[in-house]
Amino acid sequence: MKAEELVAVTAQHVEKLFAGEGSGHDWWHIKRVWQNALQIGRQEQADLTIVQLGALLHDIADWKFHAGDEEAGPRAAREWLASHHAPESLIARVCQIIREVTFKGAGVDTTPSTLEAQVVQDADRLDAIGAIGIGRAFAYGGHKGREMYHPGQAPQLHASFEEYKKNQAPTLNHFYEKLFLLKDRLNTRTGLQMAQERHQYMQQFVQQFLREWHGEEPAPAAFQVDASGVTTPSASS
Repeated sequence: MKAEELVAVTAQHVEKLFAGEGSGHDWWHIKRVWQNALQIGRQEQADLTIVQLGALLHDIADWKFHAGDEEAGPRAAREWLASHHAPESLIARVCQIIREVTFKGAGVDTTPSTLEAQVVQDADRLDAIGAIGIGRAFAYGGHKGREMYHPGQAPQLHASFEEYKKNQAPTLNHFYEKLFLLKDRLNTRTGLQMAQERHQYMQQFVQQFLREWHGEEPAPAAFQVDASGVTTPSASS
C-alpha cells in the first residue's frame, strides 16, 4: 500500500472510531492536530508520512481512557499499521511518536527524540491552548465530573507522571498545571509562532473568569494572573 493510501485509510478508520466522542478527544480534535502537524511539518521539513500517521494515531488508545496504560496507544497503532502491511521501520517510528507526545507533568521532561515527534507534539499542544483548548478543558472536566473551579484547591506542579495521572483537581487548575506551560515547551519555531496568540487569549480568559467569580475580591494567590497576562508561579508539588 502506498503511503498516501495508508494515510487515507487511517484517517477513515480513526474518524469512525472517534466520531461523537464527548470528552474533547474526538475526531475533530484529531483532524485539527493532523492539519496543524502538516502545516508545521512542511515548514520544518519533516517526513510528512510519519507526521501524518503519528498525528492521526496519537490518541488511538489514550492512557487516560485505558486505566493509565501507557502502552495501549502504541499497541493499537501497531496492530492497525501491521494489518495494512506497513514496514516495521514505519511502525516503530509512529509508535515512538505516540509514546512521546503526551504531557506527563510540570516536572517531567517530555522532549521528543525525533523531528517528526516534535512536530506532532507541537500540533497536539496547539489544540490544547487558545479558544479551542479552553473548550476542550471544560469538556474533559465535565466528562470526568470535576468542578470548574474551587478557590481553596491550589494548583500543583506535578513532579512525576504518576502524580499527574492521579490528579483529580478542578478544571481551572489544569490551566496552571499544564496549559499555561505549553507555549514555552514547544519544540519548533513554527509551532511557537502559532502558539503566541492562543496563549494570550487563554490567559485573558482566565483573568476574566476569576474577575467574574470573585467580583471585587482578589483571587487566591495561587491563581493570580498579573496585568501583563503572566501567571504567578503556583503551588509546588
